[in-house]
Amino acid sequence: MISESDAGLRLDKWLAAPERLGSRSRALAAIDHGKIFLDDKEQSAADSGRRLVAGESLRIWIDRPGSSQRRYSERHASDLHILYEDSCLLVINKPPGLLSVPLAAQPEAPSLLDMVRKHLRSKGKMEPLVVHRIDRDTSGIVLFAKSSGHQKTLKDQFERREIERTYLAIVHGIPSPQSGIWQDRLGWDKDELLQKLAERNDRMAKEASCRYKVIEKYSNASMLEVSLITGKRNQIRIQAGLHGHPIIGEKMYVYSSPPANAIDFSRQALHAFKLKFKHPVDSRVIAIEAPLPEDLNSLIARLKRVSIKE
Repeated sequence: MISESDAGLRLDKWLAAPERLGSRSRALAAIDHGKIFLDDKEQSAADSGRRLVAGESLRIWIDRPGSSQRRYSERHASDLHILYEDSCLLVINKPPGLLSVPLAAQPEAPSLLDMVRKHLRSKGKMEPLVVHRIDRDTSGIVLFAKSSGHQKTLKDQFERREIERTYLAIVHGIPSPQSGIWQDRLGWDKDELLQKLAERNDRMAKEASCRYKVIEKYSNASMLEVSLITGKRNQIRIQAGLHGHPIIGEKMYVYSSPPANAIDFSRQALHAFKLKFKHPVDSRVIAIEAPLPEDLNSLIARLKRVSIKE
């Protein structure tokens, strides 16, 4: 049972305590292999950063049968949702729950890179090269190059902030003002194991900024169109939380008590919606949009139904 003194701790930090699993790597492995249950609900990698609540029942099932190897559903190249492809590059609409690239700690977990590799090999083509990536539980656009030269040209565009990246985020509440720029200095918190607002004297802090605009309002939530100005890791998730409007389904970057009417969703409601860049060969402008996945469409429909009832 989670005590009052432990309430608010992240799940992975609580598990990593010396009197429990002893390290964060063991904690993450236990979560990933299906050995951790909160109120009889199996926790996944996406739950590692969730905050514990007093009174919750937590079970560590170390010898759970079949848990030594995590089971993943098989992914095939034919499952790829290709938005654009030519001789130089490939743009994919990544589904939620799929890694962009393999993780050393989870070599058996399927990744989008593996699927793209199979797709190109089936055509006798070269190896794909990653240009950028998005989080496992974020859906939407991911860009791959088909040669190191094209990869460098595209990455240089990212470095110079010439590529336009637009996301759709469904957040708790309605920001005020309903459009503007979020600007923050982000620093790493070694105790909480996440990024948050940096101290004034933190020389390692990084500037983060993005433009946001409310494009749809519900009774207790809103959909934002967010355009990145900088491109820090998990930036939109972090800044939405810092400005009091955490993304629905967010389990890691929640910096205050969850809303009393928190909306249940299995992942962060974030989708990489648009990508606009110059072609690496002839510099023509390529503009791509990725349709929303089924789970986000279902969430939006649910929010609209609640709004109508109220």
